[in-house]
Amino acid sequence: MSKRKCNEVEMIGALKHLETGRTAAEIGREMGVSKHTIYAWKAKYGGMSVSEAQRLRELEDENRRLKSLVADLSLDKEMLKAVISKNGWSS
Repeated sequence: MSKRKCNEVEMIGALKHLETGRTAAEIGREMGVSKHTIYAWKAKYGGMSVSEAQRLRELEDENRRLKSLVADLSLDKEMLKAVISKNGWSS
């Protein structure tokens, strides 16, 4: 089964329906996701507005990018330390 990616507007809308008393199974059937996915959205986005959810996604993307950058720089640093110690240039 293919994975469908829902945007923040759809997720927050589904959570609003959940708050009105509809079951997660009904909402999940309509959206084409499982009820467990609805509960995961509730845990992550519960009580947020659409703009807050979009900002959260932007921050998560930026955080992922920065973590990757730090990992790359750390590897470069370790590689340079190894080269310096191997060549005997260290004091």
